[in-house]
Amino acid sequence: MSYFRPEIEAMAGYVPGEQPRTDDCIKLNTNENPYACSPAVVEAIRRAASDRLRRYPNPMAEPFRQRAAEVLGVEPDWILCGNGSDDILTIVTRALVGQGQLVRLPYPSYILYKTLAGLQGARSEEVYFEPDWSLHDVFASGRNDLRVVFLANPNSPSGTMIAPERVLEMAERLPCPLLVDEAYVDFAETDCMDLVARCERIMVSRTLSKSYALAGLRFGYVVAQPHLIEQLVKVKDSYNCDALSIAGATAAIGEQAWLAENRAKIVATRARLAQAMRKLGFKVVDSQANFVWATHGERPVSPIFERLKQARIFVRYMNYAGWGDGLRVSVGADEQIDRFLEELERIV
Repeated sequence: MSYFRPEIEAMAGYVPGEQPRTDDCIKLNTNENPYACSPAVVEAIRRAASDRLRRYPNPMAEPFRQRAAEVLGVEPDWILCGNGSDDILTIVTRALVGQGQLVRLPYPSYILYKTLAGLQGARSEEVYFEPDWSLHDVFASGRNDLRVVFLANPNSPSGTMIAPERVLEMAERLPCPLLVDEAYVDFAETDCMDLVARCERIMVSRTLSKSYALAGLRFGYVVAQPHLIEQLVKVKDSYNCDALSIAGATAAIGEQAWLAENRAKIVATRARLAQAMRKLGFKVVDSQANFVWATHGERPVSPIFERLKQARIFVRYMNYAGWGDGLRVSVGADEQIDRFLEELERIV
């Protein structure tokens, strides 16, 4: 006898990237920042740990909302915080999508979107990217049962972007909200934040995991017009961000000089990584994220992934039915990328 909903039993569930149990490896498979976070973040967390843990945290993470509003150029009531941007995606899905209704997502992209639809007993519609990683007009077509559209921008695994004006054009045609997932946007040349004020259907989510080197802290947020935030608040857990994450995130969002310096290092290494892999025969898509997506026209990449793993170098092998497979390689520190490239040259 099963005690679980049929939708839960039928779904595969989301599988994160492999987490090695030891530190004697090069980990380039989960798009973590290779550099330590700002010292100001560590100090803010230390202070919070010393005097705030006996009390419940601020339920709306108001200190972060106030500071982030200054950085982003919006009012605080345009921001909702979450336990990582995955929490934001969950809140949005729970608030908008009912059983049997429809969620639309690009393919291939972040696989959690489909999982969240399944948890709601909803259906998901995948619209394939074009060969150049653009999206056909069908992505913005209307349907009565369509409740939300997800768009990772930059996309994973490709690292490619849909231009903001194209995003606005699609949102204005849609009958429902368009959630622009900007998890990697700090490594890109443009973003969609200004579109939120221009179109009420556009919501933009971001995370501090990647560019702020805070994957272990779990903090993300969404920016949307206040009447949408008001409804999303009803769905979130009472205290979905703890006192330490609020303190650290508030300090981090104010460290814009640190962010610019960190971004510059990663973007430079990204260019060097892509160029070196192309010289080794890989096809590498121009990336706007902190990773590159690589395929090979003359040999399968799965054995390359296995050989790298044997050498204690972890990258992400991803195989998308109907699309193909490839290697997603996170941009590590220069010495990590040097070691990766040495081993890759040996293999190919």
